Amino acid sequence: MDVLFNSINVRDLLSSHDLDESSPLSAPDLRLLIDRLQFQSLQIKSKVQAYLLSHHADFSDLFYRCSESASRSEQISDSVSNLLALISDHPVDAEIRDTVSEIEKTMKELKAKRELLGLVKVIVQLSERLKSVQEDLKNGRLLSAAAAVRDLKKVVGTVAEEREPVVYGLLRKEWAECFEEIQGILVKFMENAVRFEREPNKLRVKLRLSVDGGTHGVELHTIMEAMDMVGILDYGLAKVADLMIKHVITPAVDCGSPISFTEETNQDSGQKTEMILKIVSCDPKLEKDDVDIIYSKIIMVIKFCYKSICFQNGAWMRCFGRLTWPRIAEIIILNFLSKVVPNDASKLADFQKIIKCTSEFETVLKEMMFISASDNKDERLSNFAQNVEVHFASRKKTEILAKARNFLLQCDFAVPQEYMRTSPKLKYSGIAEHSSDHVVDFLFLSERCVVSEAASQLMALVHQTLQDVCLSSVKVALEFYHAARDAILLYEAVVPVKLERQLDGINQAAVLIHNDCLYLSQEILGLAFEFVLPGTEDALVLDKNMISLFPETPKPCRGYKECPNVGTFLSFLYRSEFPSAIREHAVFLDMAPRFHLMAGEVLQRQIQLVIFNLKKAIDGADGFQNTHQMQQYESAKFSIDQVVFILEKVHIIWEPVLLPSTYKRSMSMVLESVFSRMTKDILLLDDLAAEETLQLQRLIHLMLESLSSLLESLIVADQKETSQEGFTHPIDDLIPSLNKIRKLADLLDMPLKSITTAWESGELVRCGFTPSEMEDFIKAIFADSPLRKECLWRIESANF
Repeated sequence: MDVLFNSINVRDLLSSHDLDESSPLSAPDLRLLIDRLQFQSLQIKSKVQAYLLSHHADFSDLFYRCSESASRSEQISDSVSNLLALISDHPVDAEIRDTVSEIEKTMKELKAKRELLGLVKVIVQLSERLKSVQEDLKNGRLLSAAAAVRDLKKVVGTVAEEREPVVYGLLRKEWAECFEEIQGILVKFMENAVRFEREPNKLRVKLRLSVDGGTHGVELHTIMEAMDMVGILDYGLAKVADLMIKHVITPAVDCGSPISFTEETNQDSGQKTEMILKIVSCDPKLEKDDVDIIYSKIIMVIKFCYKSICFQNGAWMRCFGRLTWPRIAEIIILNFLSKVVPNDASKLADFQKIIKCTSEFETVLKEMMFISASDNKDERLSNFAQNVEVHFASRKKTEILAKARNFLLQCDFAVPQEYMRTSPKLKYSGIAEHSSDHVVDFLFLSERCVVSEAASQLMALVHQTLQDVCLSSVKVALEFYHAARDAILLYEAVVPVKLERQLDGINQAAVLIHNDCLYLSQEILGLAFEFVLPGTEDALVLDKNMISLFPETPKPCRGYKECPNVGTFLSFLYRSEFPSAIREHAVFLDMAPRFHLMAGEVLQRQIQLVIFNLKKAIDGADGFQNTHQMQQYESAKFSIDQVVFILEKVHIIWEPVLLPSTYKRSMSMVLESVFSRMTKDILLLDDLAAEETLQLQRLIHLMLESLSSLLESLIVADQKETSQEGFTHPIDDLIPSLNKIRKLADLLDMPLKSITTAWESGELVRCGFTPSEMEDFIKAIFADSPLRKECLWRIESANF
């Protein structure tokens, strides 16, 4: 059969094999090819037939099996058809499905009932156990009851959960009632076990207590153990802790009424039933150095509690310590340690004994587990004692600030009589010749002025404090440094509030505050200096930015010989002796501008008040109109008198108190406002009669004559200020409007030609008159005429 599966190569059937594949076949070749193919076909057919005949049995068996398979397939098909017909007539699968579902439902119900039954059993057991707690409490079985309450707490919990059974809430409520009942019983036992009897003055601890007055009792140790199981040890010992603090610890620390302790024991049938701590008064009073005695008494009390109440149980003792130690430490610090802090820095070394005893005292407490051995926060007494320098400095700082506050509150800020302008002593000698606490030299100004006693005392206190900085350790020096700063700042906080009313009026108290602030700013500026000693000459270095804040401050003195206040200058040398850590951080420069600005604000406020009152007085003159009428003249004269009165009052207040330069500048500003206002009002008059001009001239002369002494005081003040420069300023330079109002008085009775000539010469321009003012003035005084027109034209045409 291989011939059937092999391919026939046509070229093999041809006679020649050298034919080209692309060349066509000839007719003979085609006929030859057909013949040979027919021959091959006959051969194939004969081979097939021979193969079938030789394998006849195999093919017969194969066809038989195929027939059998076909018949069986028909039988299976008939069976399946019959089965489908049977199923369609009777739905057994639905019944099976329903049966299975019912079985599953029944199994779930059975499982739920079993779980519910288990839950009921648990609830019944819990309920029975809760009832057993009450039975145990009635029969005095406290440990059993406490253990049950502790275990039941884990089961029922203390906080309700979402969608929990209602019965859990009922069980929790019942457990809470049991907990409160056992808590109340245990706390009551503790109250009965530890009592303080006032009359014999002793602390009684019962080691065995009876239950409901019966013969059988319960041990105090059992009560403590039960409270520990339930978790109420803190609560149960709280009242005991309060009792110990109030009746035992506090008297033990009180040095005024010294006491001692003795221990006693009561026994019954050879067993201890009570422990007693007696409090016995002592005759000699304790001294501050008796630290050993105080600590030993407290240790005795704590050991008594350790043995009789806590039964040497470390956990119980630690709980008792947490309740009592913070208050005990506070009592010891308040009643003892804080009182033995030295008042003098030289005695700080003697405090080392107390530091050592305090450390040993806390070590004993750690051994009894009264305080924690690992938590440094429990070393409250040692921390306080080791910081004694800080406490000393804090106390001194409080004293310094209290003293500074008293200086400010007790000072009346009144100028002494000898410094008043009316004082003969001041009249003939001046402030420069005075030497008093009220007269001070400015560090960077060659002037003297009067300050309040509070300011001089305050700076003396500050200098004394800074000298103490040089002699103290770093911690103490830091507190003293802050005390010095705070003492200066107290002036800014206290004085403006105390003298609020005075600052709203014109008085010497306000001027004194200005001087005080200026004085403090200069002194603070001095504290900002750094001193070096190159060779033998003192050198002084000042921050250039700081000088710019004080425009009236000249360059600082080069060396103490040039300084106007040598004592003050030398007092700053202690700054170089500051501890290095303080010298690096000490800052005073920031406070100087605050007081300098405060001085300026106070003075400016006074100037504005004076100017306001003067303007109000000038307003009464009604613009100096119609002064040729007697009533209007008297009204204008009254206004002038008021102006003179106000200025004289200010003169009396300011001159003896303010610095000459400040007085000159301030009074010039005030007079400038007066003269310029009067000149402006007179020049605004649009129609002046001849008699009216004379009356106005008389009023101006009257005012200038009344103010002659005041103007002389400005000249004297200018001479004092410029004495070192060798020349003085004309009074007209200080008050530009003075020359203008004087010239205005002359113009009021001057002929028109003379006025025109004075204008063309530039004299009136130098006095401050403007062309429009002169034109209006001429029109108001002189009637219209060719001469007036010519004069007005000449004034308008003049160029300056």
